[in-house]
Amino acid sequence: MRSWLTNIQWCPGCGDFLIIMAIKNAFKELWIPSHKRVVVSGVGCSGKASQYIDGYAAETLHGRTLPFATGVKMVDPSLTVVAVGGDGDGYGIGMGHFIHACRRDLDITYIVFNNENYALTTGQSSPTTPIGAVTKTAPEGNLIKPLDPVALAEHAGCSFSKTAHSKNFQELKEIIKAAIQHKGFSHIDVEQDCPSFRRWAM
Repeated sequence: MRSWLTNIQWCPGCGDFLIIMAIKNAFKELWIPSHKRVVVSGVGCSGKASQYIDGYAAETLHGRTLPFATGVKMVDPSLTVVAVGGDGDGYGIGMGHFIHACRRDLDITYIVFNNENYALTTGQSSPTTPIGAVTKTAPEGNLIKPLDPVALAEHAGCSFSKTAHSKNFQELKEIIKAAIQHKGFSHIDVEQDCPSFRRWAM
């Protein structure tokens, strides 16, 4: 058995712990064996998620999670492909790939760990940082309106786009299960705690 708990690289209280546990439980309850699933992650705090879930995995380039996941699915459509990334990874650097993944509608589940900042690089504003939030790149408060990932996904053609919170574990797990079972591209925006850098109201 893998002793990943001793090597975890997230801050105590990070919502990432709950999200990966929800993914693992969803796989278990759907009876998807480890050799039939692939977890693809990008760069950021969420990037290590692929290492903490049994099965095939790839930690890819920043913002390039979805192109890699697309390649995996096209090569072997029988695999359950789950892509994970952060709000900076997916809605900033990887925004173009996100929009086109929604349009292509391949059977991939995309779970975004949304802590509303670039936490791995110590708390810069991201595309989902709320107005007024004080960050390293906005010391007097963020002035840019955050985007709405679910509305954006739906507008781009995604037929399964939902929001959840890492603390609502049971609901999150059920949404992940429904997303995996959905035939086509599915997107889940998971709001989560970031005790180190997200210090505004949640």
